[in-house]
Amino acid sequence: MTLPLKFSPEVAKARADGAPIVALESTIITHGMPFPQNVETARLVEAEVRAHGAIPATIAIMDRRIHIGLTSVQLDQLGQATNVAKLSRADLAACLASGGTGSTTVAATMICAKLAGIEVFATGGIGGVHRAAETSFDISADLPELAQTPVTVVAAGAKAILDLPKTLEYLETHGVPVIAFGQDDFPAFWSRSSGLKAPLRMDAAAQIAAAHLLRGRLNIPGGQLVANPIPPADEIPRAEIMPHIEAALADAEAQGIAAKAVTPFLLSRIFELTQGRSLTANIALVLNNARLAARIAVEIGKARRDS
Repeated sequence: MTLPLKFSPEVAKARADGAPIVALESTIITHGMPFPQNVETARLVEAEVRAHGAIPATIAIMDRRIHIGLTSVQLDQLGQATNVAKLSRADLAACLASGGTGSTTVAATMICAKLAGIEVFATGGIGGVHRAAETSFDISADLPELAQTPVTVVAAGAKAILDLPKTLEYLETHGVPVIAFGQDDFPAFWSRSSGLKAPLRMDAAAQIAAAHLLRGRLNIPGGQLVANPIPPADEIPRAEIMPHIEAALADAEAQGIAAKAVTPFLLSRIFELTQGRSLTANIALVLNNARLAARIAVEIGKARRDS
């Protein structure tokens, strides 16, 4: 049975030419910020991927198809769409079957990227183990996806609203390589350091590309998490952001916010508490991740040609 994949003209040409491609999620467009800032940011991220030698493939579900790459018109349509489902592994197929419009989280983007033969994916931050998960059992589907889907994911660590020690413990238990880029500490989204040491460190895109290819040759399932710290000029230091995170978490608990609504609520509340600085930092870190992801995709292509 033919897969319901629809490649944009730019991505189709890249595939035909053997050019490096970087997958991009679409949740940042539909659930991350308002129009037109969401589309403007998406275009900036795509431009960064192109500027560093790869082709961007923003992924979304529209018209019963998995769109691998969006045209400019489609980006505008998605940015203004209403009732867009936020899709993960559990509801990806259901959205396709029902003809709904859906944006892809980290987990869903990884699944779609693998189907499309794309090996590198740039995002903002992954989901993880939520605070008080020992009673709520709230663990993001991003984590098991990293353990089973062979895509290298470039993120600014896990979102700082999470339980980061438990998130790292989960990833270790499930054999996911967590590679801090250019530093020893595991970054915490808006902040360069979480106060936790990353299990692995690499300082060059070529090293990360080599590890990605070797995992495939060794037949080790799952992907890699590349934890790329936000640039120093753009970070909100941990000591400054943590009081806002704790306040937002307290507000979520008081209002009974749960399940998929938790992360959007917390990000919106932290935006208010930081007077917009969190969003500015978010955009900066996504752009930074797009640059590194493009470099890794280029290096994977070079290594394959030289082997």
